[in-house]
Amino acid sequence: MSQHRTNPFQPAIRGICFALAACLLPLSAIDATAAGGSANAAKAAVAVGTMPVNTFIGTQDEGNTFPGASAPFGMIQVSPIADHYAGYRYTDKKIRGFGHSFLSGAGCWEQGGQLSVLPVTGTIGPGGDFDTAKKGAFDHKQYAADYTHDGEVGQAGYYKVKLTSYGGITAEATALTRAAAERYTYAPGTKTGHVLLNLGQANERHSVIGSEVKIVGDRSVEGQIVTKSFCGGAKYTTWFRMEFDQPFARRGIWDDRAGWPDVDGPSQQGEAKPHGVWLSFDLKDGQAVTAVSAISHVDAEGARINLKSEGMEGGKPMRFDAMKAKAQANWQRELASVRIEGGSKDDRTVFYTALYHTLLQPLTGNDADGRYRGYDDAIHTAKDWTYYEFFSLWDTYRAQNQMLALLRPERASDIATSVLKIREQGGWLPRWGYANFETNIMTGDPVTPFLVDLWRFGALKGREAEAYAALRENAFGVPAHGIRPQGRSGNPSYLKQGFVQYDRSFISKGMDTDPHHGASATLEYAAADGALAGMAQALGHADDAKVLAQRALNWKAVWDPSVVDAETGQKGFPRPRLLDGSWFGDVGSGYDPRGDHGFHEGTAWQYQWLVPQDVPGLAAAMGGAAPALGRLDQFFDYPAVLADPNAVRKSWVVGPYSYYAQFRYNPNNEPDLHAPWMYTLMGQPWKTTTVVRAAETLFTNGPGGVTGNDDLGTMSSWYLFSALGIYPDMPGSGRFLLHAPRFAKAEIDLPQGRILRIEAPGAKPGERRFVKSVNYGGRAVERVWLDWEQLQSADTLKYQLTTQPDTKGWGTRGRDLPRPPAGLAD
Repeated sequence: MSQHRTNPFQPAIRGICFALAACLLPLSAIDATAAGGSANAAKAAVAVGTMPVNTFIGTQDEGNTFPGASAPFGMIQVSPIADHYAGYRYTDKKIRGFGHSFLSGAGCWEQGGQLSVLPVTGTIGPGGDFDTAKKGAFDHKQYAADYTHDGEVGQAGYYKVKLTSYGGITAEATALTRAAAERYTYAPGTKTGHVLLNLGQANERHSVIGSEVKIVGDRSVEGQIVTKSFCGGAKYTTWFRMEFDQPFARRGIWDDRAGWPDVDGPSQQGEAKPHGVWLSFDLKDGQAVTAVSAISHVDAEGARINLKSEGMEGGKPMRFDAMKAKAQANWQRELASVRIEGGSKDDRTVFYTALYHTLLQPLTGNDADGRYRGYDDAIHTAKDWTYYEFFSLWDTYRAQNQMLALLRPERASDIATSVLKIREQGGWLPRWGYANFETNIMTGDPVTPFLVDLWRFGALKGREAEAYAALRENAFGVPAHGIRPQGRSGNPSYLKQGFVQYDRSFISKGMDTDPHHGASATLEYAAADGALAGMAQALGHADDAKVLAQRALNWKAVWDPSVVDAETGQKGFPRPRLLDGSWFGDVGSGYDPRGDHGFHEGTAWQYQWLVPQDVPGLAAAMGGAAPALGRLDQFFDYPAVLADPNAVRKSWVVGPYSYYAQFRYNPNNEPDLHAPWMYTLMGQPWKTTTVVRAAETLFTNGPGGVTGNDDLGTMSSWYLFSALGIYPDMPGSGRFLLHAPRFAKAEIDLPQGRILRIEAPGAKPGERRFVKSVNYGGRAVERVWLDWEQLQSADTLKYQLTTQPDTKGWGTRGRDLPRPPAGLAD
């Protein structure tokens, strides 16, 4: 890939197949059938080579993925726009166009779709099908096309759909890192085909502030689109250039007033108004129109450079089939770096689609010449490395960050560098970085565990001092009022009193701020402090390490032992506190641990487990290990899940946005993703396996096959770890907790040609097996984890499984469980 160092993995597809039937999977779609919990949701899985991917997984039930084409970590994506704010929902009836910028699985409502393109037929002119004399004739809600799922294809790097309107048009898309191609094949007999480029409208709820377009010669269009994006965030600009494989027979420009034929521009339009161009082609029978396109967040020249670098051959647009072959080969190399054995075609498709979704983000941010737009709005250059953008840290720090560090260490290093560049150029570390601005979305301190983990995994070599200085600044201070980031906005109270106050009137720089969710912010800060304490100690900052270790115990400052859950009788929960130190109580009803006060996208029930730095202390606060384990059983509805794993669809939180009035595990959101491994950390590892296997039933080969928003690959990464039999423990610890794998065998390519092998004879998806013993590199592993360095030695991790758990066997002895880091114990 341009501007990125050579991929060290070199899988060469050695031993991929393990004699699997997967090696014989066809290129056609899998037969339609019910999936994802909906009788009407069709499976649309597609296999390419040996690593099958179904890009429709997550396109229903607010998974918010997109089915269209993207490269791994690609800058540009081409995908259909329908009625949903994320772009496309599987049950939507019409396609408004094919946009050129998308995020996968994000939760906020503005998610791209810029430069919407739709092929159409009919007459364009006064009184025509597209009446250039009539206002609103070029609104994409009006001209949207019907389509059919029959023959719709969603592969890694390729998308295809048939539009049933306009005489029937087949639309295809493929994408490389910085350039994409579309092919529109019109019905036989079509004499004239049009392509509508709509700059003024994007995804539903994604507001276009302004746009400019110009037709360049007889084959090219370029322009810019300014959008206000992400939870009401700042404006940013996308520049684009599109080249066609044949000349325009006619063309024109429209806006919300009317259309003007034979006008090249430039044309400009203001906020939220349709604006664009039509391009007409004289067609031979069954002829297709192909376009290649590129975008840039730097300038118009950046879009031209990206197009020339990856979308053109010999001065002409790259042939669609040539780009498609290259795109799919790139994806197969990426996917082939993890190889699994066992399971059905559906099982493998779910696994590789999760890997696909994991490898979509963050997005490449620098153009082919290395230039990128920094958080100071100035142009900088990444030389011999890749600058990345779009960081959903509150989500990704919990699973996707660690997965990328394991699978793509050089990318992880560049990601770490990118985050430090954001701090250098924007004045502070990011929380939810969108394009080149900080959104201040979500709460807590996710950047600390994110970077500390990358430090622990070796991704910050040579930059440890810079990274620690940035993290210390964040942990001990607050950004200046005049810069956009708000950092730990609750630090004044936290540093003085040990907790973030709950204050809904606190002034925010964005939609979210920590005092609006003071109790959960306190827990997040304390966990981050625990992670940073270890880094401080390792780098020789002993005084800081001592202070941070004590602050890691601040979770106790919001633990109220007197709180009782009325229905279950459980006593003792985290609870928000007011600035004067008093406990929050709702007017007329006291405090309900299932309520919505003080916790961000969760309740005290879910957040009570967010103490990875002090599990023994948490258990003690709950009355000891036995009561704590009993509370876990209640939290997971363990007896019901043990009897039937599918009970989770009723027992657990089922709605993707059901955050409050809940007391069960919420597999749709991040705050309690780690909770299944609390069993392991308290000496009952077999229950982790039971719960994880049950949670995996929520990941299916259908549009509803992702639980909740995928959040830029976070939920997919969780699934990968759960299926592989390892899961990251406390950030900065370097520990990966062990549990029974889902598949009988897996191989993971590591740098320098090394291979980490995971073997679990007898493992079978859909059936529970429990760990009897663990062996790594020929030696017995009694403790419940392996360290990062052990995994990097790339030996064989072998599980001996049994159908019944040994409740006094592996992983049940206290000496085999992790201890809190030095300084964190009372």
